[in-house]
Amino acid sequence: MIAYPNVKVNLGLNVLRKREDGFHDIETLFVPFDGLYDNLEIVESGRFQVEIENGEWNPNEDLTAKAYQLMKEEFDLPPVEIYLEKQVPVGAGLGGGSSDAAFTLRLLNEMFGLKLSDKQLAERAAKLGSDCAFFIYNEPMIGEGKGDILTPYDISFEGYYVDVITPEIEVSTAEAYAGIVPAVPAVSLRDALARPVEDWKDVLKNDFESTIFKKYPDIAQIKKDLYDEGAVYAAMSGSGSAVFGIFKQ
Repeated sequence: MIAYPNVKVNLGLNVLRKREDGFHDIETLFVPFDGLYDNLEIVESGRFQVEIENGEWNPNEDLTAKAYQLMKEEFDLPPVEIYLEKQVPVGAGLGGGSSDAAFTLRLLNEMFGLKLSDKQLAERAAKLGSDCAFFIYNEPMIGEGKGDILTPYDISFEGYYVDVITPEIEVSTAEAYAGIVPAVPAVSLRDALARPVEDWKDVLKNDFESTIFKKYPDIAQIKKDLYDEGAVYAAMSGSGSAVFGIFKQ
């Protein structure tokens, strides 16, 4: 079976507080973006194997392998071969690895007739990463807690289009959090999103930008360029390095 795991962009990302478990409470709006995706194929096989094209890491440590092992332990699945062609850059803040994991769970659920609901799949996806569960639903959702507490959010981009720029810069999540000073914003995420898109520039913030832009001025320049090209809103996605712009059609 074949699937095309898409990415996400974050509309706003507020880092609210440090948690006792070492993570941070955040609030963000995850929005799926299908203009960039990986290629994923899973077939039954006599042995378990993961092959990754354009990936320079141990295939058995990939989130697709971990997703399979998670399901195998619970449902005693037969061996499969997983073929993953990476097109989404690593360290771009687009959730490419999380999407691959979620789509692996979805394909396995369908291939082996496990009949798990989206909610049941999301519960398992959350064990693999904070934003994995979002890709099970793959619709706009407010992410709270570690990003794993999801609430559907009705938002329309009719009359607009999104352009995503991915520089050849890899930013790790740990690197992004290293310079963060958590704080509750003056305007909450939901209040900011309720305003017209043209007003988001002044109230909808990504807290990671202040640190990442200082370290990587080329990323800050991309955001400026998008505004110069006519974007009504531009921001870094997640912990970076990708930057997106929203334009009127």
